[in-house]
Amino acid sequence: MTYQQVVEALGLQPPRTIQRVAQALETLMREDAEQDRPFIAALVVSRRGEGLPAQGFFDLAVDLGRFPADPAQYAKAWRQEFERVLAAKE
Repeated sequence: MTYQQVVEALGLQPPRTIQRVAQALETLMREDAEQDRPFIAALVVSRRGEGLPAQGFFDLAVDLGRFPADPAQYAKAWRQEFERVLAAKE
């Protein structure tokens, strides 16, 4: 899902709908990290770019110690996290 699709699915009304979704996803990432769960936020991607999450996702994943600091490795780390989320749902 894109951030905008999440906004629409939740029925959020302006202002700052994308920002509110991003903040909620960051909270989920912190909770997931504390519980050693895959980042469910990895399922939400930006409609811009290469179908990856927004930069804030990667920044927080690095800060939480889950992703490498090297941006060249972000896409691979995200794909692995995405697969972990899908595997956890089974």
